[in-house]
Amino acid sequence: MKSVGDNKSRIVVVETKAGKKNSLNEVLHDDTVMNLIKDTRAVMEIRAFMEFVDLLSSHSDRACYGTKSVEAAHELLAIETLWITDDLFRNAEIATRKKYIGLVNAVKNAGGNTFVLSPNHVSGEELAKLTGIAATLRFPVPGLDDMEI
Repeated sequence: MKSVGDNKSRIVVVETKAGKKNSLNEVLHDDTVMNLIKDTRAVMEIRAFMEFVDLLSSHSDRACYGTKSVEAAHELLAIETLWITDDLFRNAEIATRKKYIGLVNAVKNAGGNTFVLSPNHVSGEELAKLTGIAATLRFPVPGLDDMEI
């Protein structure tokens, strides 16, 4: 294991308004910080999830969340990027875990991107508030919530 000193060049010190968990959100929206850490997987996940949130509010027929809607989108091979919380992906119930692992693999096999988000990460917390599973779509799919799968 490397010591802190060996990783000193990778450490970024940033001031925030408060020492609360919300301060992490403040830091992650700071352009200077994002430029310093832009190539890390965590930042790629954050940016991708922020794009999902923006798409959900601006073009709701190109984004979906909830198991039913995401499964319906997958049936149409419409998923461009899938997000799932680690809690769902590694669910203690074997049948549930297999279902979500299968969905993640199917999306990858169809050429989609997948992200499994930690509940300890800001984007994972936000995703958990939206049922724990969400997707951006390759093309608009109006009325996705009403579809039968």
